[in-house]
Amino acid sequence: MTTIKTKITNILDTHQISYRLLRHNGPVFTVEEAAAQRGVSKDEMVKSILLRDKDAHYVMACVLGYTRVNPKAVRAYVPTEWRRLSFATAEEILSVTGCVQGAVAPLGLPDNVPVIFDEAITRCQKVNISSGNPVAGLELNTQDLIKAAEAQVASIADHV
Repeated sequence: MTTIKTKITNILDTHQISYRLLRHNGPVFTVEEAAAQRGVSKDEMVKSILLRDKDAHYVMACVLGYTRVNPKAVRAYVPTEWRRLSFATAEEILSVTGCVQGAVAPLGLPDNVPVIFDEAITRCQKVNISSGNPVAGLELNTQDLIKAAEAQVASIADHV
């Protein structure tokens, strides 16, 4: 079995952050598929959603798998000159994050892309994120992830 190395695992290795690689049977692109393949609770899955404003400023909003990001709530935590936030396109996601849509993690982003975690994430002891490759995920300590992502914590989710 070969090891999967990505930009995300390299960042975690560089920061000496422990993680567990969880392989999938094949590529997955939804929280439900990923949780089932990894054998973990959807409640520990972190969705990384790239949002953009009309002037192509980007922000990474992270919420738990059973919630939805609220772009209006995120808007309160970005610079005031940013305009209405909407979801980035698949092409923008790849360009900004270096990962395909559905395999995005809140690490390794350009310096001008702030990261905001929903406060509910902090109530998890461990979380699951994408490895940057759709065939595997990563499980790690929540506080380690927040620190590595240099994330701000705020209330940005709507419960589904």
